[in-house]
Amino acid sequence: MRPDGVLLRSLILGLLLLAGHGQASSIDVYEFDTREQEARFHALNAELRCPKCLNTNLWGSDAPIARDLRRTVATMLREGHSDQEIRNYLVSRYGDFILYNPRFTAKTAALWVGPFVLLFLGLAIIGVMIRNQRRAARAGDEMISPADAERVARLRAELRRDTSGAASRS
Repeated sequence: MRPDGVLLRSLILGLLLLAGHGQASSIDVYEFDTREQEARFHALNAELRCPKCLNTNLWGSDAPIARDLRRTVATMLREGHSDQEIRNYLVSRYGDFILYNPRFTAKTAALWVGPFVLLFLGLAIIGVMIRNQRRAARAGDEMISPADAERVARLRAELRRDTSGAASRS
């Protein structure tokens, strides 16, 4: 084997090892005193939204701010803060947007009540449309003259005779 081939292989291997080291160092490891703290940490990170990413929780985001927030949550848990205190702190800094389930306040009332109002309005509109169709059908029956009503009755009777005769022949 030629010496320059060994050098090239060594250089490629070294670059691959360096590239892999960069990937491995981006994984955050958090140490906790108890399993309960670790479970709370995972639950909070799943329910908190990354301020930079639109629909990603803190776990699913690689953004630097999400990494900082995970670190903040871990630190606050180790310091003995409750889940609600951590949520309140983050909401005070980033607003209700950081919560996947925003609180019911005057600002978020439309988010909570709006879908039910729209559902009620949709059902009311459908109900009015059905009622109007039934009224129109009844009014249409009342608008037929007696001569036309007699003709319709004759045609229906004739149709019944034709269909009953055809059914008995088959």
